[in-house]
Amino acid sequence: MQALPFLSAPLLLTRLLAAPLQGARRLPTRASSLILRSTVVELAVLAGHLLLYPTGISQERPVPGPVPRPVPGPAAHPAAGPLDEHPDKYPAPGARQPAPGAPSLLPTEGRAHPPVLLLHGFIDNRSVFLLLRRSLHRHGWRHVEALNYSPLTCDLRKAAELLSRHVEEVCARTGHRRVDIVGHSLGGLIARYYVQRLGGDARVRVVVTLGTPHSGTRVAPLMSAHPIVRQMRPDSEVIAELSRPAPNCRTQFVAFWSEEDQVMVPATTARIDHPDLLAHNVHVAGVGHLALPVNGTVAAGIREALTSAETTEGAADVISVA
Repeated sequence: MQALPFLSAPLLLTRLLAAPLQGARRLPTRASSLILRSTVVELAVLAGHLLLYPTGISQERPVPGPVPRPVPGPAAHPAAGPLDEHPDKYPAPGARQPAPGAPSLLPTEGRAHPPVLLLHGFIDNRSVFLLLRRSLHRHGWRHVEALNYSPLTCDLRKAAELLSRHVEEVCARTGHRRVDIVGHSLGGLIARYYVQRLGGDARVRVVVTLGTPHSGTRVAPLMSAHPIVRQMRPDSEVIAELSRPAPNCRTQFVAFWSEEDQVMVPATTARIDHPDLLAHNVHVAGVGHLALPVNGTVAAGIREALTSAETTEGAADVISVA
């Protein structure tokens, strides 16, 4: 598995070098400079990610359950600090305790951001989200997890089913009814399929996609021997399924796209244009495909999108209660 990124690296490297240089000759000086600069950043990100890739091969371990609240009394150690010094380690008063053998709950709904699940792209793993995860943690998101799906997966639908099971497990473990998902490239397409075609809108509040081929991409025709790559082509059955009506879909979508994304052909395929979906497309300038998950401006936009969704949801709850 560790060799897989290195197998795709030469093809991606060729694409990163050839396409920008060809396009730069036909563009004004300013646009040409932007493309060349984004290409240099892409190559640096690729080199760094190849080094980090082995750290993300294993599946992430779930966050441990709550520690039972100790009973105060004479037996308590006099040196012990106050019980509420770290309240997040203990269940809230009156919280339901899990049955023996059941997954432990972290009853934080209403007191913390919804869990965020990170879903990587084709022939990748959770290491791509190292900086984004740190950014979310630093700004108050406590439950941030990444899901690895096998690089040998040959059907996007199977990956969506795996995501469905993982979402149910996270909801059971954290006590939250809904989660948010951030998907890079193919990961965003998997998340969208789960929401639109497998009833995931009941569990997913927001899907943020980064450079996802919502209408299919024509890049790398030589890799179409892989079934997953064929499913990302504009004429695939999966893309056709996602274009079908999706009435009453409750999930909000935020799609980040860039004209300097050399993997999305055309670049606008990373936009969501579906009449039934609550979708907001965010254009970012000068950011290539690999840089989307590590770019600071994009990370700030993701945090803003998740926070705005919480505000909107809170206002809706107030209206419905009234």
